[in-house]
Amino acid sequence: QVQLVESGGGLAQAGGSLRLSCAASERSFSYYVMGWFRHTPGNEREFVARITWTGATFYADSVKGRFTISGDGAKNTVYLQMNSLKPEDTANYYCAASLIGGTSSQDYDYWGQGTQVTVSS
Repeated sequence: QVQLVESGGGLAQAGGSLRLSCAASERSFSYYVMGWFRHTPGNEREFVARITWTGATFYADSVKGRFTISGDGAKNTVYLQMNSLKPEDTANYYCAASLIGGTSSQDYDYWGQGTQVTVSS
């Protein structure tokens, strides 16, 4: 059982930056694909970015060039650096772990509790 704990959410102005962190309890998290999703009320969870244990990354078009996902194996932590934030980035952001990866929330087996990001215009 992998436990994931997100942190780093908060309030930012449009054009600003935030960095989210996701600490994993499992020492072997490097065998998982780690992803970030976001959710707003009334909508499905939206894929944001993912990183494989080899360091390969993939981004949703809506965040490409603005967000960067990275991992620190020694700390069992995955990060999401969010730059050039827009009001439409406002959402509850979730970290997730998957054995197979993908861009669907159904591909992910373990989830954190979420951290709120609010971007003001």
